[in-house]
Amino acid sequence: MVNPIPESELLINADGSIYHLNLKPGQVADTVITVGDPDRVEKISRYFDTVELKVQKREFVTHTGCYRGKRLSVISTGMGTDNVEIFMTELDALFNVDFETRLPRAHHKRLTIIRVGTSGSMQAGISEGSYLVSDFALGLDTLMNFYTLPQTLQEYNIASRVKACLNLSFMPYCVQGSAELRSRFGDLQTGITVTCPGFFGPQGRKVRLDPAFPNIFDQLGGINMEGLRLSNFEMETAGYYAMGRLLGHQMLSLNAIIANRITQSFASSPEKLMEDLIALVLKKI
Repeated sequence: MVNPIPESELLINADGSIYHLNLKPGQVADTVITVGDPDRVEKISRYFDTVELKVQKREFVTHTGCYRGKRLSVISTGMGTDNVEIFMTELDALFNVDFETRLPRAHHKRLTIIRVGTSGSMQAGISEGSYLVSDFALGLDTLMNFYTLPQTLQEYNIASRVKACLNLSFMPYCVQGSAELRSRFGDLQTGITVTCPGFFGPQGRKVRLDPAFPNIFDQLGGINMEGLRLSNFEMETAGYYAMGRLLGHQMLSLNAIIANRITQSFASSPEKLMEDLIALVLKKI
């Protein structure tokens, strides 16, 4: 017999909405585009034919509507895998938990989730101004130390190689994205995206503090796993891929490369780059 989920574990607001997202079951489409920046939600939903819902709480902004006959939601998460864990858990609960009985639903609803974000390249050949699909994501954060994540041997070997390369005191994690979603963007370059628990020190940047791994992009960029190379840095993708696997959802991350850390160059028009990526995602979704 399955026991109801306690009120302390699944927090539901007085109006029946889930605690952080402030959304109720039925208010989100089963195809979701996610972004980090709350201001980017409007830049996507303005292409919708109709917008039925706008909700905001903290950094979580949701717009649900219809685009060319397909119901879509766009939701911002803010930065970091801690926010991604909250988002993915609550989004899943909106579809797969009965809020009245607090019991998991008998039939699992599989969601399609596509992240659209910016990133920095760690390979000279991946230039600023290009796009990259995260075939795999490598997490340098410790989120998956608190879950039991199944990994393939290939994924485990990639994570182990990175642990040894940086002599880390914890085990990173590696997860591959959805092959079905990746096939929709077959004309884009792919790579292993490295998800970091910060923007400055964890990515080797120095302002006033010295990072522990000042040449991290050189160290990681030099790893070659049977032709697979670590390609770019950002702060969310590995959390998405891991939580997607654990919860049973399709997940893919698309990156606008706005900077190249090797050549130290920056995209001349990052806003235009993102606008074009949004248009591409809406076309393929």
